[in-house]
Amino acid sequence: MNIYITSYYFHVFCVLLSGSFFIVRGIWMLADNGLLQNKAVRILPHIIDTLLLASAISLTLQIQQFPITHGWLTVKLIALVVYVLLGIFALRRGKTKSHRLAFYTAALLTYGFMISVALTKHPAGIFS
Repeated sequence: MNIYITSYYFHVFCVLLSGSFFIVRGIWMLADNGLLQNKAVRILPHIIDTLLLASAISLTLQIQQFPITHGWLTVKLIALVVYVLLGIFALRRGKTKSHRLAFYTAALLTYGFMISVALTKHPAGIFS
């Protein structure tokens, strides 16, 4: 198997792992589950997301497509920043449970949009 295919599947694995763990942490937040405060639960997302970002950088170098010059990657990068900010407010900074739920929902929609952009390789993603 060539390096691109390996990198691609590793990236997809990290995307699914990161999103799944975000969903679980959001459910724990909504349920006031103490597991959300576990040290491993607080550290693991950073490890997963670092691997995800490293695999994304590796893929952009391999396919020679970069944000700013390729619209779909620019949109993914902007959506990633939005997703991270929404996630912070969903899991930590939201003042009330209803605010956190709204941020959580918006983060999940942004996550889905990023996947649609990646699959279509079009800046509008699912809306193209």
